[in-house]
Amino acid sequence: MEAKQYKLSSHLRFIIPSLLGIILFMVPIYDPKEDSVTIPIAILAGWVETWLENQLSFIMMLIISITAICTLVVKAMKKEKLNKLPFFQSLFDVPIVWVITRVFGMIFAIMVYFQIGPDAIISGDNGGLLLNDLLHVLFAVFLFAGLFLPLLLNYGLLELFGVLLTKFMRPLFKLPGRSSIDSLASWLGDGTIGVLLTSKQYEEGYYTKREAAVIGTTFSVVSITFSLVVINKVGLSSMFIPFYLTVALAGFVAALIMPRIPPLSRKADTYVTEEADEIDESIPDKHNVFTYGYQQAVDRGSKASGAGDFFKQGAQNILDMWMGVAPIVMALGTVALVIANSTPFFQWLGVPFIPFLELLHIPEAQAASETILVGFADMFLPAILGSSIDSEMTRFIIASLSVTQLIYMSEVGGLILGSKVPVNLLELFIIFLQRTIITLPVIALAAHFLF
Repeated sequence: MEAKQYKLSSHLRFIIPSLLGIILFMVPIYDPKEDSVTIPIAILAGWVETWLENQLSFIMMLIISITAICTLVVKAMKKEKLNKLPFFQSLFDVPIVWVITRVFGMIFAIMVYFQIGPDAIISGDNGGLLLNDLLHVLFAVFLFAGLFLPLLLNYGLLELFGVLLTKFMRPLFKLPGRSSIDSLASWLGDGTIGVLLTSKQYEEGYYTKREAAVIGTTFSVVSITFSLVVINKVGLSSMFIPFYLTVALAGFVAALIMPRIPPLSRKADTYVTEEADEIDESIPDKHNVFTYGYQQAVDRGSKASGAGDFFKQGAQNILDMWMGVAPIVMALGTVALVIANSTPFFQWLGVPFIPFLELLHIPEAQAASETILVGFADMFLPAILGSSIDSEMTRFIIASLSVTQLIYMSEVGGLILGSKVPVNLLELFIIFLQRTIITLPVIALAAHFLF
């Protein structure tokens, strides 16, 4: 297979957007205002958060309310009416459990903003903490991350890394090379992107049941965007780079082990269809891994749409993040905080983990133990509950663990259950526990080096 010849403009359509995306999302820079090292997206988000500080609670209350009202309207409509608007159909036509969640998110947001209702919900330690603090961060980070996400996804960067990583995926993770693209899309974009990609590839016959289950639960990793919000929440934004490296290391260890133990190892290696049993992952003649990967990347970049579609997709990403995540965080977060601050429920759940945490020499082990299992409901909850812990090391461990646990029902877990990926609720909870037990020692070891 001969190498294709491209015009200079085709090369530049891959190189310039991809480099810009790498700079915005991955290059650490010094932030003089915070006297710390961070990434450009975080600095932009910080500026917006400061500029709109007095309006953000109202804006988020409005976004959550509009989301709930539109969801109820769409549910009452005939589905055919939204066929011409697939984006809004996917945004508002959600399963009934998320309809209820969005409505409660709206109720809680209105109660907190107007300070009406029981103090258990509207206080600054519960609903007030979410609406007046965490959701401010979510608004600002999602604004820029969503807008610039197409730079990473649409101009060839995934294709380049997909080919470069092909030879590592099968021996290390027992997966086809194309699965590296799912993982990268999740990492750079959002865990839901990875689940949706995996489900689609499985339905089209490119993955076996085992491969789809492994990729969906192991490689639909938490994005840079969400990780940035989590580390900000525990007050350690200056440690974002070592934090994300720790998460990557722990996630890598989990990815090595998880496919080799039940329940994932027991999934059948059979396809849902028979159309793509033998997928050719070989590099064509007259190419090496890099030249073929680069050709695939330039090919993708040269076909990318113009500025109009770039901003359209960026706007859709922003709405998807704001409307998809904020109501769930407001609803589940408020309920979890009320339970955590008013009852010993999470203390009871965490008791079995106290000896494990003490064995790893983690300070404030009892307080940390209360955050471990709550992450199954939503990824932000451990960071919210752990933000009041004095020990920086413990806050660092809680934040890292909440990201590597991966299976949280408010998004990735719920999406897996709603997709064609062959994993049930009990298996998801077992995988969540396994990831917790596997990654916690790795994170603790890294934390002892850092603190």
